[in-house]
Amino acid sequence: MTQIVNADLSNRRHADAIVELLNGYAMDAMGGGQPLTDFAKANLIAALGKRSDVHVVLAFADDLPAGLAICIEGFSTFACQPLLNIHDLAVAKAFRGQGISRLLMQQVEQVAIGLGCCKITLEVLERNLPAQALYKASGFAGYELNPAMGKAMLLQKKL
Repeated sequence: MTQIVNADLSNRRHADAIVELLNGYAMDAMGGGQPLTDFAKANLIAALGKRSDVHVVLAFADDLPAGLAICIEGFSTFACQPLLNIHDLAVAKAFRGQGISRLLMQQVEQVAIGLGCCKITLEVLERNLPAQALYKASGFAGYELNPAMGKAMLLQKKL
């Protein structure tokens, strides 16, 4: 049986599941192939708990941590409404192919609707074809304001 829940960071079971699942995702090729640092493992839940704009959705399959979506609120200046960004979405290897990612996406959408968001955003690696198929099936498309100017690109500058 699969259970999808909005995580309670003060719930030790939820907190442990978040760290376990995020670490598994970090070690996956799509997550960079490196485990979380000891600092991140020890401080992630407390740091997330200090932020009122973070929403975590968890999936448990037969009471085992199976997947998560960590979302962070943003704001669309053009729409003058909040938006929800899926920062991390992962399903543990042992539970892939069981529809858990679709259930997570459905719950994330419910969270966004409940917050009055105008849209949900995310980023995906260009070679992560299974994730792209999920996102397309969930109604996501490339972001562009004017087709003549092309699609938006995600850039970063590490500090």
